Amino acid sequence: METIRAKPIDMAVVDPHLGGGEPRPHGIERLRLFFPSLPLLVYTDLTPANAGVLLQLGRAGIRRVVVYRFEDAPGALRSALLSELEQSASQQVMQALAPTLHELPLELRKALETMLHAPGDGPTVTALADRAQLTRRTCERWFTKVGLPSPRVVMVLTRLLYAHRLLLDPGYTVEDVALKLGYSKTKTLQMHLRAVFGLTAGELRVSLSTDEAMETVTSRYFTPLARAAAS
Repeated sequence: METIRAKPIDMAVVDPHLGGGEPRPHGIERLRLFFPSLPLLVYTDLTPANAGVLLQLGRAGIRRVVVYRFEDAPGALRSALLSELEQSASQQVMQALAPTLHELPLELRKALETMLHAPGDGPTVTALADRAQLTRRTCERWFTKVGLPSPRVVMVLTRLLYAHRLLLDPGYTVEDVALKLGYSKTKTLQMHLRAVFGLTAGELRVSLSTDEAMETVTSRYFTPLARAAAS
């Protein structure tokens, strides 16, 4: 669990047989309990001993299973992995922002997603432009052209929406989320959250849904009126 808390992991592939001996569902169930936003794909053998375990995992909401040597041809396995990744917290954020960002070039949208996991308190516009294989000036012009806030503001807002989704998982502390997103100081993340949402990290966990967080960001930063007020 420590790896999940600290590293930019978007999904986990698990096996009830991991560790040897009889298959056990408890560790996998704990992952689902503490990190409900983390997609889990079970990759295991089809054995009589596994049948009851898979049934138990299904009752816990873990239903994506790939059977070793039966369903794991390269194409099928890749498809299963990509399907689960689409349910990850970072993908959910990018999908929710898609209507706002759709006029940006695909390279810039993909670079924004990559920057969710960039180290440091504030990913730079230069790093974003490099990821998209654009000059910094061209990158900034694109954001202006489609009527968005500056690239830096959009990157910060995207990371904060991602942070909020992670904070809804009981397995993460605010320190975990700061570390996972690359902040060198938890205080910086807390300051950004309060500036954007007007709430502490603890308050966000219990009083703001993902839809409400997105609505807050959209209305304050992405509407024409909000952009005019900021200019």
